[in-house]
This record gives sequence, structure tokens and C-alpha cells, in this order.
Amino acid sequence: MAARVSKADFDDKVLGSSLPVLVDFYSDSCVPCKRMSPVVGDVEDEREGSLSVYKVNINFDTELAEQYDVQSVPTLLLFKGGAEVARQSGAVRKDALNAWIDDNVK
Repeated sequence: MAARVSKADFDDKVLGSSLPVLVDFYSDSCVPCKRMSPVVGDVEDEREGSLSVYKVNINFDTELAEQYDVQSVPTLLLFKGGAEVARQSGAVRKDALNAWIDDNVK
């Protein structure tokens, strides 16, 4: 399961990562977020060593949600080299998520 990241360690773990990073902005009360959790977990397991995965709970880390203009959850942000390279809102199937990652981390 993806580790939580907060404002305190976001720069180090996400922006400073040598690997591409998938960040899942979610809320505990969001049903689509709950459906995405195992999908994100599977992707994390399958891509271990080539992709880092973190979660941001927008209820506790509102500053990060505002900084990255997250308007709805779930929202997935993909970072590479310390910069956001892609954004996906809403629940998606694992195959679609993997294709989206592949398309954006070339």
C-alpha cells in the first residue's frame, strides 16, 4: 500500500525522487477513491523499483491540494524529474492507469 506523504516530506520524497512518482490525492469519504486504492496498490507492487507511489489525504494536507489545484478526488498526479508531467481525475481501471503512466514517463 502506498505510503502517505505530507507537506513536510513532499519535496524530498516526490520532487526529489530519481524515479517517476505517482501521487494519489484522495479522501477517506470518497467512494471512487476507495475503489482506486487497490488499483494504485497493484500498480505500485508491479512497478516497484521503477515508480514510486504516494498518497495525499486532502482532508489533512489541504495545502498540497491547493498548491497542485486538486479540485476533485481521486486525482492522480505523475511527476518526473521534480515536475508534474500528467494529471488524471476520477477512477480508472488498472490497464488504463498503466497505459497512462507508460504514455507519460517516456
